[in-house]
Amino acid sequence: MSPRTKTPPATKKLPASKPSPTAETHAAHQLSDPPMVVIVGRPNVGKSTLYNRLTNTRDALVSDLPGLTRDRREGPSTVYDRPVTIVDTAGLEEANPGTIAARMRHQSEVAISAADLILFVIDARAGVTPIDIEFARIARNSGRKVILIANKCEGRQGDGGFYDAYAMGFGDPLAVSAEHGEGLSDLEVAMADALGYKAPPREMSKSRRKRAVRDGEDVPADPADDLERAAEADTEPAGDAPIPLEERTIRLAIVGRPNAGKSTLVNALLGEDRMITGPEPGLTRDSVSSDLEWNGRKLKVYDTAGLRKKAKVHELAEKLSTSDTVRALRFAEVVVLVVDVAQPFEHQDLTIAQLATDEGRALVLAVNKWDLEPNKQAKLKELHDMLGDRLSQVQGVTLIPISALGDKNLDKLMAAVIAAHDTWNKRISTSALNRWLIDAIARHAPPASSGRRIKLRYMTQASTRPPTFVAFCSKPDDVPKSYVRYLVNGLRETFKLPGVPIRFNLRKSDNPFADK
Repeated sequence: MSPRTKTPPATKKLPASKPSPTAETHAAHQLSDPPMVVIVGRPNVGKSTLYNRLTNTRDALVSDLPGLTRDRREGPSTVYDRPVTIVDTAGLEEANPGTIAARMRHQSEVAISAADLILFVIDARAGVTPIDIEFARIARNSGRKVILIANKCEGRQGDGGFYDAYAMGFGDPLAVSAEHGEGLSDLEVAMADALGYKAPPREMSKSRRKRAVRDGEDVPADPADDLERAAEADTEPAGDAPIPLEERTIRLAIVGRPNAGKSTLVNALLGEDRMITGPEPGLTRDSVSSDLEWNGRKLKVYDTAGLRKKAKVHELAEKLSTSDTVRALRFAEVVVLVVDVAQPFEHQDLTIAQLATDEGRALVLAVNKWDLEPNKQAKLKELHDMLGDRLSQVQGVTLIPISALGDKNLDKLMAAVIAAHDTWNKRISTSALNRWLIDAIARHAPPASSGRRIKLRYMTQASTRPPTFVAFCSKPDDVPKSYVRYLVNGLRETFKLPGVPIRFNLRKSDNPFADK
């Protein structure tokens, strides 16, 4: 028997605390669908590592640096094949009002108040600390079910802290090593028991099933039976039908320089203080996704950390944040670049825009803090002129002046996002493309190469997301870049493709008489 399963010596438990008003308010709280499981604890006890394990992802940033997580992060998981939502929170700390730590703590307390189950994590190697005891009271006063997890229990170094955890008054703690994946099966059993889930029925062999049916036992349905019946009828299950464009979830990344108002914009779109905000630059550290529905369209919005010049990034936390932002940008379909109206289109803004277009993402520009601009009409004209000069590689990008703090023009911004997504997925018929190509060549023929005319014979759209076109010609290597730009600009204007990158490839057409 493992020493962690032995009955511990008698310990003095914490006195029971009186239920708080919050607990009384939620006395009739019922499980949400799916239930929300919130991971809490002081900084650097392994909450984000456990979150990644439970969600089977690497979404949460993990480092020995304490306090790396600042915003709540939600992710799907399963317990006994039933869906649950796992929530990673910032480390609970004692903090003075108005500080960043106080805002982080408030976010964690909001998550606790909405939880169906709390996973309270301590560092078994460090043992039970006064901060653990203080915040154990917060978890107990919430009125939620609590599972106490003694993390970092690999080896024998965590035995002392594991036994000390009994004094916290949450019953038997679970010995877990989130980094090494130890104890997760016991955690799943405990979570299922707390949520009232029953273990799924064990699979029965065919011989056992036949005997059970013969003896009149209640036998659960076997999914294989349906497949066998379909095979006997010489039929196959119908394949998944393609999802209509308007029913797809749009992946939207909010990017920009530090302190441009990205988190404030996300909070305004969600209608709640989901992300911590403030005048301090660099508050957001990791990319946090949130689900949003806007006028019937579903979106997954990613709030990202601000991107500074690479030469100015020195701290480990900012390096991790930058890499996470770039990863979110590559995963997105539409990118909203948030620009500060007081410092529009600086070099770093253009670098971020170039990164988005190089990745083939649809782009929308949001000029934030518009309510602070005194001369709006003149500023808007100036911004459009700057946009045409400094972002000429993607013409027609929609520019929306907004005020995230004042909830101004958010409808226009989201309409532009949805329009950009639809354009990004647009497909043009081959016949329409070739009619346009004939007219384009008639207006401006490609220049000759070595005294011989370059022939463009045929054109088609190879793919969408972003729109990608292929043209077949006699000498693709000799077509100048200026002529390719002429064709791309003509495509963009004729077929209404503003604000999305267009990829245009030239291929050498086959000579039917080459073998003769």
